Amino acid sequence: MARALPIRVVVVTMYESALETGNHFGEFRLWVERLPLNERIPFPYGFRDLRYNSEKSVIGIVSGVGTARAAASIMALGMDPRFDFTRAYWLVAGIAGVNPLEASIGSAAWVEWVVDADLAFEIDAREIPAEWSTGYLPLGKTRPYEQPVEADGARWVYRLDPGLVTWAHWLTADLRLNDPPALRDARSRYIDFPAAQASPLVLRGDEVSGSTFWHGTLLNRRATDWFAYWTGGRGRFVMTAMEETGTLQALSFLARAGHVDIGRILVLRTGSNYTMPPPGVSAAESLTAMSLIRNPGYLPALEAAYFVGRKVVDELIGNWAAYADTNPIVPS
Repeated sequence: MARALPIRVVVVTMYESALETGNHFGEFRLWVERLPLNERIPFPYGFRDLRYNSEKSVIGIVSGVGTARAAASIMALGMDPRFDFTRAYWLVAGIAGVNPLEASIGSAAWVEWVVDADLAFEIDAREIPAEWSTGYLPLGKTRPYEQPVEADGARWVYRLDPGLVTWAHWLTADLRLNDPPALRDARSRYIDFPAAQASPLVLRGDEVSGSTFWHGTLLNRRATDWFAYWTGGRGRFVMTAMEETGTLQALSFLARAGHVDIGRILVLRTGSNYTMPPPGVSAAESLTAMSLIRNPGYLPALEAAYFVGRKVVDELIGNWAAYADTNPIVPS
């Protein structure tokens, strides 16, 4: 049996067109073309074939959109006997909705806390009691945000290694992100939202993860409250995405079996759209106007995911002798 390929970095993206190169839009293309990931490896167990750079020992995967596909693809990759992931760093790099109370489109957030937004009780908002703020309840509870919080919070909450997250942010915090005129125009509509009007930046900010693409002021408030409930007020809700709970669940199981190092996972999400409309625009109008072609934050967010993530990948690969057995830390 052939020796398993030792992998240094796994780049995880969520979607891409079938071509993977050329004039189209997706999270994987820039990694394929620019890193580059120029070798194709058949991967019948997952959503799409893998891409590989043998010189850098970096492998790239498109997990597929949504929790189910992400969990299945990452578990299949982690169990594949062709690869050795025991010392690998995992970088999830993709676009997201950004909370305009915390950051602007085009910004990039290194995530420490991920909270599951799918596991819940729910009744239609038109039928909730007058005294309830939402029809979304924690499983097993009889009202929104009922205390005490379930002790087995691991079903809802994932926390990445704080030291590694701190290092990734430190390494990239001074990067200057793309800020074209269309992006500045979109930001200017968020009157009285200073964070939403600010130029794109690299920050630390946490994630609510769920398979439903939601939008609007009330759902943004619910996501903020849901995140605070499950984390005990630690961290802050900045990004919302669809796959991380599936990805992190698979990696947690793989770590328990000794296939991966749970302390070597990074999540980078970049804001392609706001999670709520600007003043004077309804949630329905804002959502229906959103499309990849017409969304001014989409391409800058794709660029930011690659540009910021590439800085970390280059540092890990370029100094592998130092990081192979010891996680990087911020210099004292």
